[in-house]
Order: sequence, then structure tokens, then C-alpha cells
Amino acid sequence: MEIKTHDLIRVDDLSKLVCLTDVPQWVGGELAAKPFVVVRRAAGFEGRIPVGIRGETRSQRFGCFLPVEECSIVISPEQLAEEKPWKKTDRRLSIVAIEVLDRVDELMASEEMAWGPTGSVGFELASGLDTAHSGSDLDLVIRCDQTLPVEKAKRLIQELSQFPVHIDVQVETGKGSCSLAEYSRGQESLLLKTENGPMLVKDPWSEH
Repeated sequence: MEIKTHDLIRVDDLSKLVCLTDVPQWVGGELAAKPFVVVRRAAGFEGRIPVGIRGETRSQRFGCFLPVEECSIVISPEQLAEEKPWKKTDRRLSIVAIEVLDRVDELMASEEMAWGPTGSVGFELASGLDTAHSGSDLDLVIRCDQTLPVEKAKRLIQELSQFPVHIDVQVETGKGSCSLAEYSRGQESLLLKTENGPMLVKDPWSEH
């Protein structure tokens, strides 16, 4: 099983995590209430996957590692897009970022894109816990191992800008990730987030 950045992994035992720094006090309570970690963009080591724990606020983010053998329940953004759990929740009636997912799904299907929800919406759909709210943005990931035509990127951004919620899209290229909005502008260089840190590149599919 290939585990990728943005995937969610269920963790029922805090002691299974490998932490290189002191664990903040809030982590134990958050993991007990929301037993999922998200695969983060960093280098792993010795069969350990880099993961992060989300707290109640943006400042509460803690990075650690999880042994591969503990990754028995993994939910990817693409799996959420395929299974469409948003159709089964009443929360779509009060949270626009969930309600628009049918339209997002139609758009991505028409453009033949592999995609999925991430962020608070993706976390809620994967965990079944109420982590999104009425003011939540919608974060999406597109997996695209081949060069994405700039014109298609522009078309996607144009369509998504018509939706009644702010939508942020990251493109995973296989070398790292970049902003779909930035890429669509056809800039001379753009920021690519890699496991070794951010870098400016001309081509996010070749890392130079």
C-alpha cells in the first residue's frame, strides 16, 4: 500500500507514535477525541511515516512519525472522492464547503482529474467527526503525475472561482506540490513544496 501526503491514518494508541520532541499537552486529548493523523510532507526514516496531529487552532500542529506496520486504516482524499460520504451527511445542509462537493466532483470528472478533499472537510468526511464549520474553506488536492496543461489549470480555476466558498487547490506532481492558482498564471517560476522544504522551480514536474 502506497501512503501519500494528505492521507489520513487512524491511530488508537498515542504510544505507537515516534516523537522526536516533547509532546505538547493538547496532543493526548486531541488524539483521544479525534484518533486520526494526516500524512505530512517530510522525509520518513527507518520504516516510519511522517504524520501530523491537528489541534483546535491552526497553531496547534504537531509533527511526529508512525511505524508503517501501524498504518492499517488509511483513508486517502481520492477514496473520499470515490465513495462520496458527503452525500450521506446532514452537515451538507449547513456547511457550504461540504454542500458544493457534488459540483466539484462533476467538474473534476469532466476534466478527468484525480482529486479529493483535504483540510477540515476531508478530515470530517474521513473521521465522521464534526471538524468543519460554516465558515470553512474547501481544500482540495489534485494528483497529477504528468504535466498539467496551463490552459486546463486556468479553466479549473475559472470554474472553481464561481463556487460560493473559497477553494484552495494543491497539485501533487510526484516531485512535490504547488498551488493550482499560481500554476495557472503561467509564471516564470513558482513555489514547489517538497519533503526537503520549499523551492522555486520553473517546472513542478521536474524540480528545476
